[in-house]
Amino acid sequence: MIQDLWLIGIGTGSPAHVTCEGMQALREAAVILVPQKGTGKDDLAELRHRIITASGTTARVIGFDYPVRDPELPYLERVEAWHDEIARRWQAALDGAAQAGPVALLVWGDPSLYDSTIRIAARLDPRPAVRVVPGITAIQALTAAHAIPLNTVNGAVEITTGRRLRDHGWPAGAETVVVMLDGECSFQNLDPTGMTIWWGAFLGMPEQILHHGDLAGVSDRIIATRLAARAEHGWIMDIYLLRKA
Repeated sequence: MIQDLWLIGIGTGSPAHVTCEGMQALREAAVILVPQKGTGKDDLAELRHRIITASGTTARVIGFDYPVRDPELPYLERVEAWHDEIARRWQAALDGAAQAGPVALLVWGDPSLYDSTIRIAARLDPRPAVRVVPGITAIQALTAAHAIPLNTVNGAVEITTGRRLRDHGWPAGAETVVVMLDGECSFQNLDPTGMTIWWGAFLGMPEQILHHGDLAGVSDRIIATRLAARAEHGWIMDIYLLRKA
């Protein structure tokens, strides 16, 4: 049974992205759960272990196999079933483990922004006391890497996903759109006229890649770069910002 669950934002891959509060929380945790995401993604777990080591914690580290979504199910049903299974695997990983204190989970980016760890924690029974330690978001890492502000003066910003961009197009009223969780380069579906893109992958890591420019001129380069990087590493985490002139 998990009594205290700490969700610690760890930024986008660099131990330097973890806040002092996050490092202190890792040191004070009794157990740290680390997901194993399968063949080709071992370095994702390695990044978490690197952060854990840098914190100097004496917590017990327990790994668990991360489930995959069932592609046969409708999207929302697929996500619900996936979250249920993740919660079960958290609990199964901790069964029989002595917990003399809080259990910590390292969350990529920030637990509050386009991440479902908080929702998954609510599935545990009995529900634990949840503490959220904020981290640097992928949006912060992207705008910092390109040295740009998130918004224009008095301009509206919308944060969305690749799926919604494909299904609904450019959000009404937005001047700037940040797109997360996009495995299909959904900017291809937009009219590129007057549009600029700032794209980044592996933000904060030695492998960091950045591209920016007129969408019409750089979209093919981004698509090719993304494909090559994914083939090289076995995974990719990227994000981009679009702005209309």
